[in-house]
Amino acid sequence: QVQLVESGGGLVQAGGSLRLSCAASGRMSSRNAMAWFRQAPGKEREFVASISGSDYYTYYADFVKGRFTISRDNTKNTAYLQMNSLKPEDTAAYYCTVRTIDSITSRRPGDYDYWGQGTQVTVSS
Repeated sequence: QVQLVESGGGLVQAGGSLRLSCAASGRMSSRNAMAWFRQAPGKEREFVASISGSDYYTYYADFVKGRFTISRDNTKNTAYLQMNSLKPEDTAAYYCTVRTIDSITSRRPGDYDYWGQGTQVTVSS
């Protein structure tokens, strides 16, 4: 089992920045891929970004390219999502997730194995 705890969400004005963190514990391995998804009210959970464990390769949804950056620190079993130039449409609950294989190109929530409880991001206009 892997436990995930997200933090760093909050209320920010459009154009502002937030940095989300995801601390992993339990049977977490540096070879596990990590990712962020988000879910707005009434919408399906959607892929945001992912990062591999061994080589730190990254993969992004088109709507966040150039604005969001995913990173990780394997010494701390922690992943980050730096979000800049936030827009009101970025408002959602953001979820950290781990995949037990080191593959980052899936955008399907069902391909990920462990999930955090989520942290709310609200962007005001």
